[in-house]
Amino acid sequence: MLKSPIKVWVPGPVIVGAGPSGLATAACLKERSIPSLILERDDCIASLWQKKTYNRLRLHLPKQFCELPLMPFPSNFQTYPTKQEFVTYLEEYAKHFNLEPIFNKTVVAAEFDAQCGFWRVTAVGSEEEKSIEYVCQWLIVATGENAEEVVPMFEGMDEFDGPIIHTSAYKSGDIFSGKAVLVVGCGNSGMEVHILPLEMLGRSTFGLSMWLLKWLPVQLVDHFLLFLSNFVLGNTDQLGLNRPKLGPLQHKCKTGKTPVLDVGTLDKIRTGKIKVFPGINRLMCHAVEFVNGTVENFDAIILATGYRSNVPSWLKGTNLFSHKNGLPEEAVSNGWKGNHGLYAVGFTGQGLLGTSMDATRIAVDIEIQWNVKANQLRTFANSP
Repeated sequence: MLKSPIKVWVPGPVIVGAGPSGLATAACLKERSIPSLILERDDCIASLWQKKTYNRLRLHLPKQFCELPLMPFPSNFQTYPTKQEFVTYLEEYAKHFNLEPIFNKTVVAAEFDAQCGFWRVTAVGSEEEKSIEYVCQWLIVATGENAEEVVPMFEGMDEFDGPIIHTSAYKSGDIFSGKAVLVVGCGNSGMEVHILPLEMLGRSTFGLSMWLLKWLPVQLVDHFLLFLSNFVLGNTDQLGLNRPKLGPLQHKCKTGKTPVLDVGTLDKIRTGKIKVFPGINRLMCHAVEFVNGTVENFDAIILATGYRSNVPSWLKGTNLFSHKNGLPEEAVSNGWKGNHGLYAVGFTGQGLLGTSMDATRIAVDIEIQWNVKANQLRTFANSP
């Protein structure tokens, strides 16, 4: 027999997810004296960063483009912060704004109740606990674009005699030393990908792009980036890495797929330490057959096949998110706001900079409604 859920009224927004997106939005709301409740399915903040990233990870953009609102990175942090530096920053961020997410609460359903005019958000914890239904006026989806691993299925996966792991379980290459390893995936878009230098003309590629966009249209900036990339990196098509027809910035805006910043991979491809293969046809006991008929032996396979949103599995009755990919249907500039007090943060494909912009927009929008509501209550209280 199912236990009836405990009902809890939340005066401010309910935020689903305690990653950078959820923390940033809660901080922006708190700065405006608006309380919020953060629900997190894991037992810590930023669980993707803490548990599902490799040890040597560092931000590929300079720290000034990765700061959350209202609190800069410490001045002693490196230009490109390490994983541990970023996690430390997030922990200090939560402490600074006194953000206390409710951990180990998985949201399994959320739906707007038109009869009462509020959102009903159902979360579950352990098997012994009753589910809790949070009732609120505003719902902020901060679970991000990377909530669930994408694990493709290939013919013969059960026959392969070595380990097959997703990058979410990869920590370092030590255990693969001396082995032939197949890495499946190249950036966010398979083998058709823009590869750019980490820095151009003594500046970060991203920073240079943002500066140029202040003065030039995106098409001209793309032409400039591609010219410099070809000059610095050479023609990547010759390495089996075909560039999309659209320039890197236009490709990002249209598809949400981020250019790959080269940190030494191309040199290893040129020297033969890394080989580029086409798509997989099937797996065998100790080998992989590719779509061009080539067969190569491998000891292990790492699936660098990315992540996806899980929003369609629990958010019901809304047209803000696509049921196909779990991302906002609207363009980037409008994808942060839906109907009936529904918001999305961290789904713009613009990284942490986009997260900060979303969080600020949402807090400003809710503040207007919050003040209207407060004025109505004061008017009611003072009426004869």
